[in-house]
Amino acid sequence: MRVADRLAAKLEAALSPERLAIHDFSAAHAGHAGARPGGESHFEVEIVAEAFAGQSRVARQRLVLDAAAELLRDEIHALTIKALTPAEWAARPGSAT
Repeated sequence: MRVADRLAAKLEAALSPERLAIHDFSAAHAGHAGARPGGESHFEVEIVAEAFAGQSRVARQRLVLDAAAELLRDEIHALTIKALTPAEWAARPGSAT
């Protein structure tokens, strides 16, 4: 199973997101520290979950990092996190109402 698929499964199990997008930016880091020959080492996660309600930005990132901890030890070198509540997602510029 691909790293991105395992990451998605872990985030879905831990946070029950309403929206989850995982983007693999590994190709942009080829040859850099932490890059693996097969890729799948640098990701961006955009996650919308009610679990983030009332949480600070740091607390939200900790929730995501805790869910991905196993993969971060050996397989994921870099993880960018955009964590929003459903209300924040709906209120973002350009969203349909």
